[in-house]
Amino acid sequence: MENRTFIEPFTVKGNWWHRLKDGRIQCDLCPRNCRLREGQHGFCYIREAKNNGIVLTSYGRASGFCIDPVEKKPLNHFYPGTSVLSFGTAGCNLGCKFCQNWDISKAREDDRLTSRALPQDIAYSAKRSGCKSIAFTYNDPVIFAEYAIDTAIAAHELGIKTIAVTAGFITQEAREDFFEHIDAANIDLKGFTQEFYGKTCLASLKPVLETITWLGKETNVWIELTTLLIPGYNDSEEEIRNLTNWIMENLGPNVPLHFTAFHPDFKMMDVPHTPLDTLINARKIALETGLNHVYTGNVYDIEGQSTYCPSCREVLIERDWYCLGKWNIDREGSCKNCGSRLPGHFDTEPGDWGPRRKRVDIKPH
Repeated sequence: MENRTFIEPFTVKGNWWHRLKDGRIQCDLCPRNCRLREGQHGFCYIREAKNNGIVLTSYGRASGFCIDPVEKKPLNHFYPGTSVLSFGTAGCNLGCKFCQNWDISKAREDDRLTSRALPQDIAYSAKRSGCKSIAFTYNDPVIFAEYAIDTAIAAHELGIKTIAVTAGFITQEAREDFFEHIDAANIDLKGFTQEFYGKTCLASLKPVLETITWLGKETNVWIELTTLLIPGYNDSEEEIRNLTNWIMENLGPNVPLHFTAFHPDFKMMDVPHTPLDTLINARKIALETGLNHVYTGNVYDIEGQSTYCPSCREVLIERDWYCLGKWNIDREGSCKNCGSRLPGHFDTEPGDWGPRRKRVDIKPH
């Protein structure tokens, strides 16, 4: 593990920056490329220009630790049924008006960072708790990359897998460093137009698509994609067809895609819940496009949440929310009915964590 240089408690010297001719410091971690004077914070708030560089002000501090089912990330093809130790920090490098974790992502670090834990302590806690993996989630781990990377390295030393739940809004320079230490990622593909990304997320679509394509073609990171369908914003049949066609053309048929339901939150309280029929229709369009594994989320829909064999359409993993039912996968991860290999990572038996959510206090190991 890299030995971090602490500027002060919970503040470490950051990576991915350079000095501009006018004396400002440019953060090169995400495509926002914040240009900062001494003492100024970036858009994400937890990266600051200080001591002639960029510092991360939230290292070793989190907004809380919970053990969740891995399907909650959501990841349906990455050791189903297992438990994952989840945590995040504060801040975000996007400005989504519909953010459903806004109390964390829009918080100043001192408002929410009440749990303190160093990377090795988190890894040992996951091991003691019997967790298969550690997830960097709740807010985007890209902005606390140094903390996430060190935790991932400590986790791997103990045989613990790592998961990033991210919007994929990261520069080419930083993404190789970050994803080198990640085993699985759920990328939040928020929509499929620049207008939506620009007006509703205060970000750009192109870097996200570049990250997804790079992950799918150049790395061994297991990826699944999630799109939250917001009525009247990104849920048209045309946009869904464009999105699913792009996935087919750039990633192939086996990348799992999750369509999840919006509920009114943050700055979009006047927008209605996503109807179940919208999710079912989006899933139908994606399947017609040729995608093999398409899921619905945040709704009760056993059919849309279960996994099917791409060859014989037999139910391979039945899901009722976060509870697993039928399990028709053999020890090699193949369909017991026809022998077709199911893409993903699977144990010989399903995990039995179920829908539980358990808060954890991290103690020094």
